[in-house]
Amino acid sequence: MTLAAWQQALVGTAFTYGMTALGAGLVFLFKTIKKDILNLMLGFASGVMIAASFWSLLQPAIEQAEENNGLPSWLVVSIGFALGGIFLYIADHLLPHVHFGPNKEQEGLPTHLRRTILLVFSITLHNIPEGLAVGVAFGAAASAVNPTAAVMGALSVAIGIGIQNFPEGAAVSIPLRQEGMSRTKAFLYGQASGLVEPIAGVLGALLVTKVTVILPYALAFAAGAMIYVVIEELIPEAQQTTSSKNHYAVFGTMTGFIVMMILDVALG
Repeated sequence: MTLAAWQQALVGTAFTYGMTALGAGLVFLFKTIKKDILNLMLGFASGVMIAASFWSLLQPAIEQAEENNGLPSWLVVSIGFALGGIFLYIADHLLPHVHFGPNKEQEGLPTHLRRTILLVFSITLHNIPEGLAVGVAFGAAASAVNPTAAVMGALSVAIGIGIQNFPEGAAVSIPLRQEGMSRTKAFLYGQASGLVEPIAGVLGALLVTKVTVILPYALAFAAGAMIYVVIEELIPEAQQTTSSKNHYAVFGTMTGFIVMMILDVALG
């Protein structure tokens, strides 16, 4: 029996969530994480998201827009991409959160929530476009000329984001442990940051399969949201170092990009 697009998205994002939880589980093995290793992890996540934004989202968006014979494909993709960044910008200024680091101030609307909760909100915020990317990719596969190849391409998105979610889960739970939280609580908070991905994935798949005309916009939207996260959060975080050596983040980014590109080209 063939699964519906939203069911495929649910399976794909369940995998990405599972990888987040698996990474968060490293808190039971380690109490600290070297800054260089954290920079490498954040760089890797950045590379995966940058590559996925083009190979898995923008390129298919352009192809879909060209087939619709409406507005120019470059205009359709530009609108969707810009809306994705604007959406994350608004969410970034509304959702209370704080980034990791000793001198980070709270962002978003004022709140009295604990710092640990705000740290988790920060990661949850940028997991939204990741889940949406997987869901939209599977939704796009449902209307593709070659659905088998399109599903394999969507699968590569899920695998790529799942791979980068593993170190990302550790990058949440281990710093929480360093701040004095118990291992169990740090794990629970770390894995919870990935729970939004299945929700966003299913919603994204349902939306593009019910309203197919928005498919190229939705693909570009997810790409714009992911690039916003990379530039606004991941790369700046990865570049914070006590020395002049920031090459860990650079090589992490390049490695992540190569891994995602290979996955997408090989499977898609």
